[in-house]
Amino acid sequence: MPHLFRLFAFFSGFCYIFASPEVCTNSLIPGAKGDQGDDGEQGEEGKHGKNGPPGSPGDKGPKGFDGPVGLKGQTGATCDCGRYRKVVGQLDENLGKLRNAVKFVKNVVLGLKETEDRYYLLVKEPKKFREASMNCKLRGGTLAMPKTNDINRLMADYVSQAGLTRVYVGVQAQSKGTDGIGRSYIYADSTPLREFAAWSQEEQLYSTSSPATNVSCVELLNTGTWNRVECETPLFFVCEFPKSRRRGRGGTAASAS
Repeated sequence: MPHLFRLFAFFSGFCYIFASPEVCTNSLIPGAKGDQGDDGEQGEEGKHGKNGPPGSPGDKGPKGFDGPVGLKGQTGATCDCGRYRKVVGQLDENLGKLRNAVKFVKNVVLGLKETEDRYYLLVKEPKKFREASMNCKLRGGTLAMPKTNDINRLMADYVSQAGLTRVYVGVQAQSKGTDGIGRSYIYADSTPLREFAAWSQEEQLYSTSSPATNVSCVELLNTGTWNRVECETPLFFVCEFPKSRRRGRGGTAASAS
C-alpha cells in the first residue's frame, strides 16, 4: 500500500509539471549553488608600484651598553718649563724693542715738515748725492724738490732750525744747454726747471763757464739759495713723500731708519 501511494504521487507531480504553462518557455532554471572549488595556482609577480610617502620617525631606541675600557696610553713627556720661560722672556725683550722703535718713529714724525700734499724729512746722515737719492727711494720717496718759492722757504727754514747750513736737494745737471756751454738742470722726477729757481748770484742756471762734470749737483743753503756742488761731497739731505703714500694708497710709507 505505501508503495502504491508513492507511485501515485510521482505521476501526479509529473502531470502537474507538464500541464504548467511555464514548461513551454525557453528559460533555464538555475540549479543550486555548488561547493567552493579548489584554489588556483599563484600568478606571476606584478610590477612594483610607486613608493609611498615616508613614515613618521619612530621612537628613540634604548641606550646601548657602555663599551669596554680602552688601553692605557703612554706616559707624557715632562714639561720643559725653563725652555718656555726663556722663549717668553725673549718675546718680552723683542716687544720692548718694538715699543722703542715705535716711540722713535713717532718722534721723527713729530719733526716732519709738511705741505698740503707732501711730507719732508731731514736726514742727518752725510751721504754722497747718489747715495742720498737712493736712500730716499728706499724710504718710499725722493730727494726733496723745491719747485715753488713757498716750498723752498719751508725747506730752508727746516735746515736752519736743525742748526745746519746746507743739504742736498733733488736738483741735478742733466747735460749741456743748447748753446753747448751752459747746463740744463732737472728735478729728481726728471722734470725740467721752469718757473722757479733760487740760484745765488754766483750760480746762475746757464753760466757761461764750463764747470767740471762732477760739479753737477745742487745744495740748498739755510738762506734759501742754491749752489752747485760736487756730487761726491757727503752732505745731509731732505727727502719728500706724497701724503697719499703714507696713508697706504699705493706706496711705501716714509721710513725713519
